[in-house]
Amino acid sequence: MLAALMLACTAQAQTYPARPVRLMVPFPPGGPADISSRVVGTRLAEGLGQQVVIENQSGGGGTIAAEAVARAPADGYTLVIGSLSTLVTNPILNPNIRYDPVKSFSPVSMMAVAPSMLLVNAQVPANSLRELIELAKAKPGTLNFGSNGTGALPHLAGELFKSMTGVDIVHVPYKGAAAATNDLVAGQIQLIFIVPSGLEQHVRSGKLRALAAASTKRIAAFPEVPTSAEAGLPGFETYTWFGLAAPQGTPAAIVARLNAEVARALALKEVQEILLKQGLEARASTPEQFAKFIVSETAKWSKIIRSAGIKLEN
Repeated sequence: MLAALMLACTAQAQTYPARPVRLMVPFPPGGPADISSRVVGTRLAEGLGQQVVIENQSGGGGTIAAEAVARAPADGYTLVIGSLSTLVTNPILNPNIRYDPVKSFSPVSMMAVAPSMLLVNAQVPANSLRELIELAKAKPGTLNFGSNGTGALPHLAGELFKSMTGVDIVHVPYKGAAAATNDLVAGQIQLIFIVPSGLEQHVRSGKLRALAAASTKRIAAFPEVPTSAEAGLPGFETYTWFGLAAPQGTPAAIVARLNAEVARALALKEVQEILLKQGLEARASTPEQFAKFIVSETAKWSKIIRSAGIKLEN
């Protein structure tokens, strides 16, 4: 029986794909997740020889699409873009989610990452990360950091920063990143931990000051800005990221085929350039590496969420 099953899986993989593949994007059109999905999906279709249909299904912080794919047949014809929110933070924050980020999916490959950057309003009297930490310790509870909502990465990054430095800074949640960054430029809040794509003009004009990139290497658009380790806070790393996943139980041969095509797409210079314009760095991985990354991100952020007592707003 086992031999028969293995032969059936091999035959299925050899004929895959025999029809269009559906790629679920848990976010609205136009954002980084959507754009990266479309640019990679186009090259994926070329490699597979079948159409890859992009289907945006936002809602529930990305959980609606993730739940749909978790329940889909494990045949490689329904895939999902996984992210920090869908595969890590939402399941921690919401116990009612009807999928398990580890048990419900077969990771295929990482696709792209975007490190956060610590930005301060130009009026903040700190020209380095060390000076900001000293200022926050000297004036506890007086510096505010903004985010695009409770439990979003800028919020979590701020809580990680607090736990690593022992400073007391106050979280101010907004209904979107645009509102938070507008208030940062206006001086209503003093700092933010955010992917800096689209904020270059404010830094170049002097309205905002970039103190550190929360990553292991400098951000291409800001080569003059030190990493957190270079600035004196090693280990402070926060990323927005996207990856491709299939329903759990998808045949290994199909996962391997998809993984190879994603790696081929991400190696293309034009794909890398499109992603870079969105503040994203192309990053392929093996399925095993992606699975380990999800587990490590879950351990990291579950500790921060629980120690900070973060709960979703009703």
